[in-house]
Amino acid sequence: MPRPRYKACLQDGLKLDLNSLAREGFIKFGANIGARGISWSNSYQGEIARGVISADMTNPNQGWFRIMTVDGFLQQIALVARSRHFGGRQWFFQCPATHRLATVLWKPPGADRFCSRQSWGRQVAYHSQFQDAATRAQFGKERIKARLIGDLDPDDWDLPPKPKWMRWKTYNRYVERFDDYQEMFYAAL
Repeated sequence: MPRPRYKACLQDGLKLDLNSLAREGFIKFGANIGARGISWSNSYQGEIARGVISADMTNPNQGWFRIMTVDGFLQQIALVARSRHFGGRQWFFQCPATHRLATVLWKPPGADRFCSRQSWGRQVAYHSQFQDAATRAQFGKERIKARLIGDLDPDDWDLPPKPKWMRWKTYNRYVERFDDYQEMFYAAL
């Protein structure tokens, strides 16, 4: 049975993922990027917010990240770099509420700032926690299918064949999980 909707859904709000921002070119480790525009959207509402971000990571140990949205929201978040075991550095947000290091910060609907998932506690839940067992099983099957499908037509396959680059052990693990989701789906119906 899904949870009643008295908690805020994290995915309905805004998300800052430091590694995604770096991959997409919004920030650059070891540099000051200046102001850059950013927008958030989801699949059923389209664009939900837009704003301007800036970050300074020129100091090898610490920096800052600033976000300002169109509706006047402004927040500055401390950035901290830690050395990695085999060399290099990894950057983290410092959560404004708990001061813990995190690579992802969330601003659920109705919140007044970005914080780590742990700081929101039981006030929030993930989208899958509001779904029933049949829907969760269906989404699990779709994730596995998307991982295996490659260039094939998704409508032709219930469970796609093993991709050329994948090991048999890995493929068999996906098949087992797919079968488990299938059983969960039929049990929920």
